[in-house]
Amino acid sequence: MMAKTMMKRLHRTLLLALTIALASGIAPARVVAEESGKSGENAVVIGVPLPLTGKLEDFGLMMQRSFDMAKETVNAAGGINGRPLRLVYSDDRGDVHRARAVIDALIEPADSVMLVGGYQSDVTYALARYANQSDIPFLVSTAATDRITEQGWRNIYRLNPPVSEYTSSLEDYLLKELHPKSMAIVYEDSMFGTDAAANMMSFLQDNGIEIRNLIGYSTERADPVYFRALLAPLTAEPPDAIHMISYLADGITLVKAIRELGIPSQLTGAAAGFTHPKFLDQAGEAANGLLVATLWSGELPYPGAKKYFDAYLATFGTAPDYHGAEAYSALLVAADALKRASTLAPEAIRKALDETFMMTPFGPVKFYSYENFERQNSVRAQVLRVGDGQFQVVWPADLATTSGAP
Repeated sequence: MMAKTMMKRLHRTLLLALTIALASGIAPARVVAEESGKSGENAVVIGVPLPLTGKLEDFGLMMQRSFDMAKETVNAAGGINGRPLRLVYSDDRGDVHRARAVIDALIEPADSVMLVGGYQSDVTYALARYANQSDIPFLVSTAATDRITEQGWRNIYRLNPPVSEYTSSLEDYLLKELHPKSMAIVYEDSMFGTDAAANMMSFLQDNGIEIRNLIGYSTERADPVYFRALLAPLTAEPPDAIHMISYLADGITLVKAIRELGIPSQLTGAAAGFTHPKFLDQAGEAANGLLVATLWSGELPYPGAKKYFDAYLATFGTAPDYHGAEAYSALLVAADALKRASTLAPEAIRKALDETFMMTPFGPVKFYSYENFERQNSVRAQVLRVGDGQFQVVWPADLATTSGAP
Protein backbone atom coordinates (compact mmCIF):
# COMPACT_ATOMS: atom_id res chain seq x y z
CA MET A 1 0.00 0.00 0.00
CA MET A 2 2.87 2.37 0.81
CA ALA A 3 4.43 1.61 -2.57
CA LYS A 4 1.16 2.52 -4.28
CA THR A 5 1.03 5.81 -2.36
CA MET A 6 4.61 6.63 -3.36
CA MET A 7 3.89 5.79 -6.98
CA LYS A 8 0.78 7.95 -6.89
CA ARG A 9 2.89 10.89 -5.70
CA LEU A 10 5.48 10.18 -8.39
CA HIS A 11 2.68 9.94 -10.89
CA ARG A 12 1.37 13.37 -9.91
CA THR A 13 4.88 14.82 -10.06
CA LEU A 14 5.42 13.43 -13.54
CA LEU A 15 2.09 14.79 -14.72
CA LEU A 16 2.79 18.20 -13.23
CA ALA A 17 6.11 18.28 -15.05
CA LEU A 18 4.27 17.50 -18.29
CA THR A 19 1.60 20.21 -17.95
CA ILE A 20 1.55 22.36 -21.06
CA ALA A 21 0.51 25.99 -21.09
CA LEU A 22 -2.70 26.25 -23.07
CA ALA A 23 -2.57 29.97 -23.78
CA SER A 24 -1.23 30.40 -27.31
CA GLY A 25 -2.34 31.59 -30.70
CA ILE A 26 -4.59 28.92 -32.19
CA ALA A 27 -5.92 28.62 -35.71
CA PRO A 28 -9.67 27.98 -35.94
CA ALA A 29 -10.46 24.27 -35.65
CA ARG A 30 -11.45 22.60 -38.90
CA VAL A 31 -15.00 21.28 -38.59
CA VAL A 32 -16.20 18.43 -40.77
CA ALA A 33 -19.99 18.14 -40.63
CA GLU A 34 -21.61 14.81 -41.43
CA GLU A 35 -25.25 15.25 -42.38
CA SER A 36 -27.84 12.53 -41.95
CA GLY A 37 -31.57 12.23 -41.78
CA LYS A 38 -34.32 14.05 -43.64
CA SER A 39 -33.97 17.44 -42.02
CA GLY A 40 -30.71 19.04 -40.97
CA GLU A 41 -32.66 21.78 -39.17
CA ASN A 42 -34.56 19.24 -37.08
CA ALA A 43 -31.50 17.09 -36.33
CA VAL A 44 -30.09 16.50 -32.87
CA VAL A 45 -26.38 17.35 -33.08
CA ILE A 46 -23.57 15.62 -31.22
CA GLY A 47 -20.08 17.10 -31.48
CA VAL A 48 -17.16 14.71 -31.89
CA PRO A 49 -13.57 15.86 -31.19
CA LEU A 50 -11.00 13.51 -32.76
CA PRO A 51 -7.46 13.56 -34.22
CA LEU A 52 -8.42 13.35 -37.90
CA THR A 53 -5.01 14.51 -39.16
CA GLY A 54 -1.50 14.23 -37.78
CA LYS A 55 0.36 11.34 -36.11
CA LEU A 56 -2.77 9.92 -34.49
CA GLU A 57 -5.06 10.04 -37.51
CA ASP A 58 -5.13 6.23 -37.89
CA PHE A 59 -6.94 6.03 -34.56
CA GLY A 60 -9.13 9.03 -35.37
CA LEU A 61 -10.18 7.44 -38.67
CA MET A 62 -11.13 4.13 -37.02
CA MET A 63 -13.17 5.99 -34.44
CA GLN A 64 -14.83 8.27 -37.01
CA ARG A 65 -15.87 5.27 -39.10
CA SER A 66 -17.27 3.59 -35.99
CA PHE A 67 -19.16 6.70 -34.90
CA ASP A 68 -20.69 6.92 -38.38
CA MET A 69 -21.71 3.25 -38.24
CA ALA A 70 -23.40 3.81 -34.89
CA LYS A 71 -25.13 6.93 -36.19
CA GLU A 72 -26.62 4.94 -39.06
CA THR A 73 -27.81 2.32 -36.56
CA VAL A 74 -29.46 4.98 -34.41
CA ASN A 75 -31.12 6.73 -37.33
CA ALA A 76 -32.36 3.47 -38.84
CA ALA A 77 -34.13 2.82 -35.53
CA GLY A 78 -35.88 6.21 -35.53
CA GLY A 79 -33.15 8.59 -34.44
CA ILE A 80 -33.65 10.59 -31.25
CA ASN A 81 -37.37 10.28 -30.62
CA GLY A 82 -38.11 10.76 -34.31
CA ARG A 83 -35.46 13.39 -34.95
CA PRO A 84 -32.37 12.41 -36.98
CA LEU A 85 -29.02 12.30 -35.25
CA ARG A 86 -26.25 14.34 -36.87
CA LEU A 87 -22.56 14.22 -36.02
CA VAL A 88 -20.23 17.19 -36.35
CA TYR A 89 -16.51 16.42 -36.21
CA SER A 90 -13.76 18.78 -35.13
CA ASP A 91 -10.12 17.87 -35.77
CA ASP A 92 -7.91 18.32 -32.70
CA ARG A 93 -4.85 17.00 -34.62
CA GLY A 94 -3.55 15.48 -31.39
CA ASP A 95 -2.50 19.00 -30.36
CA VAL A 96 -3.37 20.14 -26.83
CA HIS A 97 -3.12 23.80 -27.90
CA ARG A 98 -6.18 23.34 -30.14
CA ALA A 99 -8.49 22.24 -27.33
CA ARG A 100 -10.23 25.58 -26.79
CA ALA A 101 -10.79 26.12 -30.52
CA VAL A 102 -12.16 22.59 -30.92
CA ILE A 103 -14.69 23.04 -28.13
CA ASP A 104 -15.74 26.45 -29.42
CA ALA A 105 -16.22 25.05 -32.93
CA LEU A 106 -18.45 22.26 -31.64
CA ILE A 107 -20.59 24.48 -29.44
CA GLU A 108 -20.97 27.34 -31.92
CA PRO A 109 -21.91 27.34 -34.72
CA ALA A 110 -22.40 23.55 -34.64
CA ASP A 111 -24.94 23.81 -31.80
CA SER A 112 -24.08 20.43 -30.29
CA VAL A 113 -26.23 19.31 -27.37
CA MET A 114 -23.38 17.13 -26.06
CA LEU A 115 -19.93 15.84 -27.02
CA VAL A 116 -18.72 12.28 -27.52
CA GLY A 117 -15.16 11.17 -28.36
CA GLY A 118 -11.68 12.20 -27.30
CA TYR A 119 -8.63 10.08 -28.04
CA GLN A 120 -5.25 11.34 -26.79
CA SER A 121 -5.16 11.90 -23.03
CA ASP A 122 -3.36 15.27 -22.87
CA VAL A 123 -5.71 16.73 -25.48
CA THR A 124 -8.86 15.21 -24.02
CA TYR A 125 -8.00 16.41 -20.50
CA ALA A 126 -7.93 19.96 -21.88
CA LEU A 127 -11.09 19.34 -23.94
CA ALA A 128 -12.86 18.05 -20.85
CA ARG A 129 -11.89 21.07 -18.79
CA TYR A 130 -13.23 23.48 -21.42
CA ALA A 131 -16.38 21.40 -21.98
CA ASN A 132 -17.10 21.45 -18.28
CA GLN A 133 -16.54 25.20 -18.11
CA SER A 134 -18.95 25.57 -21.05
CA ASP A 135 -21.56 23.38 -19.29
CA ILE A 136 -21.85 20.85 -22.11
CA PRO A 137 -21.99 17.11 -21.28
CA PHE A 138 -19.01 15.21 -22.68
CA LEU A 139 -18.91 11.41 -22.87
CA VAL A 140 -15.24 10.47 -23.27
CA SER A 141 -14.92 7.27 -25.25
CA THR A 142 -11.18 6.52 -25.26
CA ALA A 143 -8.74 8.92 -23.55
CA ALA A 144 -7.41 7.08 -20.51
CA THR A 145 -5.46 9.26 -18.08
CA ASP A 146 -6.90 8.80 -14.60
CA ARG A 147 -7.15 12.55 -14.09
CA ILE A 148 -10.04 13.04 -16.52
CA THR A 149 -12.63 11.65 -14.11
CA GLU A 150 -10.86 12.67 -10.90
CA GLN A 151 -11.54 16.42 -11.11
CA GLY A 152 -15.16 16.54 -9.97
CA TRP A 153 -16.24 17.90 -13.37
CA ARG A 154 -19.99 17.31 -13.40
CA ASN A 155 -20.25 17.29 -17.21
CA ILE A 156 -17.56 14.65 -17.80
CA TYR A 157 -18.43 10.96 -18.16
CA ARG A 158 -16.16 8.21 -19.40
CA LEU A 159 -17.03 4.94 -21.17
CA ASN A 160 -13.53 3.39 -21.16
CA PRO A 161 -11.82 2.51 -17.88
CA PRO A 162 -8.97 4.68 -16.53
CA VAL A 163 -5.47 3.69 -17.56
CA SER A 164 -4.71 2.36 -14.07
CA GLU A 165 -7.11 -0.50 -14.89
CA TYR A 166 -5.86 -1.23 -18.42
CA THR A 167 -3.23 -3.77 -17.44
CA SER A 168 -5.18 -5.56 -14.69
CA SER A 169 -5.43 -8.80 -16.70
CA LEU A 170 -1.86 -8.48 -17.95
CA GLU A 171 -0.65 -8.13 -14.36
CA ASP A 172 -2.65 -11.22 -13.41
CA TYR A 173 -1.15 -13.12 -16.34
CA LEU A 174 2.38 -12.08 -15.39
CA LEU A 175 1.93 -13.34 -11.84
CA LYS A 176 0.16 -16.58 -12.67
CA GLU A 177 1.81 -17.63 -15.94
CA LEU A 178 5.11 -15.84 -16.67
CA HIS A 179 6.57 -15.15 -13.19
CA PRO A 180 9.12 -12.50 -14.28
CA LYS A 181 11.80 -11.53 -11.76
CA SER A 182 12.70 -8.25 -13.46
CA MET A 183 11.19 -5.77 -15.89
CA ALA A 184 12.15 -2.61 -17.77
CA ILE A 185 9.49 0.01 -18.56
CA VAL A 186 9.71 2.11 -21.71
CA TYR A 187 7.14 4.91 -21.91
CA GLU A 188 6.35 8.03 -23.88
CA ASP A 189 6.37 11.49 -22.30
CA SER A 190 2.61 12.08 -22.18
CA MET A 191 -0.17 11.84 -19.61
CA PHE A 192 -1.03 8.39 -20.91
CA GLY A 193 2.61 7.29 -20.82
CA THR A 194 3.36 8.55 -17.32
CA ASP A 195 0.03 7.29 -15.95
CA ALA A 196 0.64 3.81 -17.30
CA ALA A 197 4.31 3.76 -16.24
CA ALA A 198 3.45 4.80 -12.67
CA ASN A 199 0.77 2.13 -12.49
CA MET A 200 3.13 -0.60 -13.69
CA MET A 201 5.83 0.56 -11.26
CA SER A 202 3.34 0.20 -8.38
CA PHE A 203 2.47 -3.31 -9.51
CA LEU A 204 6.12 -4.35 -9.77
CA GLN A 205 7.02 -2.95 -6.36
CA ASP A 206 3.97 -4.46 -4.68
CA ASN A 207 4.89 -7.89 -6.06
CA GLY A 208 8.63 -7.86 -5.49
CA ILE A 209 9.57 -7.69 -9.18
CA GLU A 210 12.77 -5.77 -9.84
CA ILE A 211 12.43 -2.57 -11.87
CA ARG A 212 15.57 -3.01 -13.95
CA ASN A 213 15.22 0.18 -16.01
CA LEU A 214 12.75 3.05 -16.33
CA ILE A 215 13.13 4.62 -19.77
CA GLY A 216 11.08 7.66 -20.68
CA TYR A 217 11.36 8.97 -24.21
CA SER A 218 10.42 12.06 -26.16
CA THR A 219 7.78 11.48 -28.82
CA GLU A 220 9.28 14.38 -30.77
CA ARG A 221 12.65 12.61 -31.10
CA ALA A 222 11.42 9.05 -31.64
CA ASP A 223 13.20 7.27 -34.48
CA PRO A 224 15.22 4.02 -34.82
CA VAL A 225 18.58 5.60 -33.93
CA TYR A 226 17.17 7.33 -30.85
CA PHE A 227 15.47 4.17 -29.62
CA ARG A 228 18.53 1.98 -30.14
CA ALA A 229 20.59 4.40 -28.03
CA LEU A 230 17.99 4.38 -25.23
CA LEU A 231 17.64 0.60 -25.30
CA ALA A 232 21.34 -0.30 -25.61
CA PRO A 233 21.89 -0.54 -21.80
CA LEU A 234 19.37 -3.41 -21.71
CA THR A 235 21.69 -5.59 -23.79
CA ALA A 236 24.23 -5.95 -20.94
CA GLU A 237 21.79 -7.56 -18.51
CA PRO A 238 18.42 -8.11 -20.22
CA PRO A 239 15.40 -8.03 -17.92
CA ASP A 240 12.91 -10.89 -18.02
CA ALA A 241 10.34 -8.56 -19.58
CA ILE A 242 10.12 -5.15 -21.24
CA HIS A 243 6.84 -3.26 -20.90
CA MET A 244 6.17 -0.61 -23.57
CA ILE A 245 3.73 2.29 -23.48
CA SER A 246 3.43 3.91 -26.90
CA TYR A 247 1.14 4.83 -29.74
CA LEU A 248 1.28 3.18 -33.15
CA ALA A 249 4.35 4.54 -34.94
CA ASP A 250 6.55 4.50 -31.83
CA GLY A 251 5.37 1.03 -30.87
CA ILE A 252 6.38 -0.38 -34.24
CA THR A 253 9.80 1.29 -34.10
CA LEU A 254 10.37 0.16 -30.51
CA VAL A 255 9.64 -3.50 -31.16
CA LYS A 256 11.88 -3.56 -34.21
CA ALA A 257 14.72 -1.84 -32.32
CA ILE A 258 14.52 -4.35 -29.46
CA ARG A 259 14.66 -7.26 -31.88
CA GLU A 260 17.55 -5.72 -33.84
CA LEU A 261 19.52 -5.34 -30.60
CA GLY A 262 18.97 -9.02 -29.86
CA ILE A 263 17.37 -8.42 -26.44
CA PRO A 264 15.64 -11.72 -25.52
CA SER A 265 13.13 -10.28 -23.04
CA GLN A 266 9.42 -11.07 -23.12
CA LEU A 267 7.76 -7.99 -24.64
CA THR A 268 4.49 -6.58 -23.33
CA GLY A 269 2.49 -3.59 -24.52
CA ALA A 270 0.01 -1.33 -22.74
CA ALA A 271 -2.80 -1.33 -25.31
CA ALA A 272 -2.80 1.96 -27.35
CA GLY A 273 -0.74 1.54 -30.54
CA PHE A 274 -0.03 -2.14 -29.99
CA THR A 275 -3.62 -3.22 -30.71
CA HIS A 276 -4.07 -1.42 -34.04
CA PRO A 277 -4.22 -3.71 -37.11
CA LYS A 278 -1.48 -1.62 -38.73
CA PHE A 279 0.83 -2.67 -35.90
CA LEU A 280 0.59 -6.28 -37.05
CA ASP A 281 1.20 -5.35 -40.68
CA GLN A 282 4.14 -3.03 -40.11
CA ALA A 283 5.89 -4.69 -37.17
CA GLY A 284 5.76 -8.06 -38.95
CA GLU A 285 7.69 -10.94 -37.42
CA ALA A 286 9.25 -8.61 -34.83
CA ALA A 287 5.88 -8.60 -33.06
CA ASN A 288 5.64 -12.38 -32.63
CA GLY A 289 5.21 -13.38 -29.00
CA LEU A 290 4.28 -9.88 -27.86
CA LEU A 291 1.66 -9.79 -25.09
CA VAL A 292 -0.72 -6.83 -25.28
CA ALA A 293 -3.17 -5.47 -22.75
CA THR A 294 -6.50 -4.66 -24.37
CA LEU A 295 -10.06 -3.75 -23.43
CA TRP A 296 -11.98 -5.55 -26.16
CA SER A 297 -11.96 -8.24 -28.80
CA GLY A 298 -14.51 -9.02 -31.49
CA GLU A 299 -14.73 -12.52 -30.02
CA LEU A 300 -16.06 -11.35 -26.65
CA PRO A 301 -19.57 -12.61 -25.83
CA TYR A 302 -21.16 -9.15 -25.63
CA PRO A 303 -24.37 -8.61 -27.62
CA GLY A 304 -23.53 -6.95 -30.91
CA ALA A 305 -19.73 -7.27 -30.56
CA LYS A 306 -19.26 -9.76 -33.40
CA LYS A 307 -21.86 -8.01 -35.56
CA TYR A 308 -20.00 -4.70 -35.23
CA PHE A 309 -16.62 -6.39 -35.83
CA ASP A 310 -17.83 -8.21 -38.95
CA ALA A 311 -19.59 -5.14 -40.36
CA TYR A 312 -16.51 -2.97 -39.90
CA LEU A 313 -14.26 -5.60 -41.47
CA ALA A 314 -16.61 -6.09 -44.42
CA THR A 315 -16.98 -2.36 -45.03
CA PHE A 316 -13.39 -1.18 -44.60
CA GLY A 317 -11.34 -4.31 -45.27
CA THR A 318 -9.51 -4.18 -41.95
CA ALA A 319 -10.38 -5.24 -38.41
CA PRO A 320 -11.30 -2.72 -35.68
CA ASP A 321 -9.69 -2.80 -32.25
CA TYR A 322 -10.98 -1.54 -28.93
CA HIS A 323 -10.78 2.11 -30.03
CA GLY A 324 -13.45 1.46 -32.66
CA ALA A 325 -15.65 -0.56 -30.30
CA GLU A 326 -15.47 2.24 -27.74
CA ALA A 327 -16.52 4.85 -30.30
CA TYR A 328 -19.38 2.73 -31.67
CA SER A 329 -20.68 1.92 -28.20
CA ALA A 330 -20.24 5.45 -26.82
CA LEU A 331 -22.54 6.87 -29.48
CA LEU A 332 -25.16 4.20 -28.71
CA VAL A 333 -24.95 5.21 -25.04
CA ALA A 334 -25.24 8.91 -25.88
CA ALA A 335 -28.23 8.31 -28.15
CA ASP A 336 -29.94 6.22 -25.47
CA ALA A 337 -29.45 9.00 -22.93
CA LEU A 338 -30.77 11.66 -25.32
CA LYS A 339 -33.88 9.57 -25.97
CA ARG A 340 -34.56 9.32 -22.24
CA ALA A 341 -33.72 12.93 -21.37
CA SER A 342 -36.76 15.07 -20.56
CA THR A 343 -35.22 17.92 -22.59
CA LEU A 344 -31.94 18.49 -24.42
CA ALA A 345 -30.70 20.89 -21.75
CA PRO A 346 -27.40 19.95 -20.04
CA GLU A 347 -28.97 19.12 -16.68
CA ALA A 348 -31.50 16.76 -18.29
CA ILE A 349 -28.81 15.02 -20.35
CA ARG A 350 -26.63 14.62 -17.24
CA LYS A 351 -29.56 13.08 -15.37
CA ALA A 352 -30.13 10.59 -18.18
CA LEU A 353 -26.42 9.67 -18.28
CA ASP A 354 -26.44 9.23 -14.49
CA GLU A 355 -29.28 6.72 -14.88
CA THR A 356 -27.65 4.79 -17.74
CA PHE A 357 -27.33 1.05 -17.31
CA MET A 358 -27.10 -0.82 -20.61
CA MET A 359 -25.22 -3.51 -22.48
CA THR A 360 -23.20 -2.50 -25.55
CA PRO A 361 -20.81 -4.24 -27.96
CA PHE A 362 -18.01 -2.89 -25.74
CA GLY A 363 -19.60 -4.38 -22.64
CA PRO A 364 -21.83 -3.17 -19.81
CA VAL A 365 -22.03 0.57 -19.23
CA LYS A 366 -22.91 2.28 -15.98
CA PHE A 367 -21.35 5.46 -14.63
CA TYR A 368 -20.54 5.42 -10.94
CA SER A 369 -18.09 6.74 -8.37
CA TYR A 370 -15.28 4.75 -6.73
CA GLU A 371 -11.89 5.65 -5.28
CA ASN A 372 -11.16 9.10 -6.77
CA PHE A 373 -13.25 8.57 -9.91
CA GLU A 374 -16.65 10.06 -10.70
CA ARG A 375 -19.04 9.25 -13.56
CA GLN A 376 -16.68 6.45 -14.62
CA ASN A 377 -17.46 3.15 -16.35
CA SER A 378 -15.33 0.03 -15.91
CA VAL A 379 -14.92 -3.11 -18.03
CA ARG A 380 -12.96 -6.33 -17.85
CA ALA A 381 -9.54 -6.17 -19.54
CA GLN A 382 -7.94 -8.95 -21.58
CA VAL A 383 -4.50 -10.02 -22.82
CA LEU A 384 -3.72 -10.62 -26.49
CA ARG A 385 -0.74 -12.51 -27.85
CA VAL A 386 0.67 -11.86 -31.31
CA GLY A 387 1.41 -14.91 -33.43
CA ASP A 388 1.43 -15.53 -37.19
CA GLY A 389 0.23 -12.01 -37.87
CA GLN A 390 -2.82 -12.30 -35.63
CA PHE A 391 -4.06 -11.27 -32.20
CA GLN A 392 -5.45 -14.03 -30.01
CA VAL A 393 -6.99 -13.69 -26.54
CA VAL A 394 -4.91 -15.65 -24.00
CA TRP A 395 -6.21 -14.24 -20.70
CA PRO A 396 -8.43 -14.34 -18.66
CA ALA A 397 -8.68 -18.09 -19.08
CA ASP A 398 -12.47 -18.10 -19.43
CA LEU A 399 -12.27 -15.66 -22.37
CA ALA A 400 -9.17 -17.16 -24.02
CA THR A 401 -9.42 -18.20 -27.67
CA THR A 402 -6.07 -20.02 -27.57
CA SER A 403 -3.66 -21.50 -25.03
CA GLY A 404 -2.00 -19.04 -22.71
CA ALA A 405 1.38 -20.71 -23.09
CA PRO A 406 4.02 -18.46 -24.73
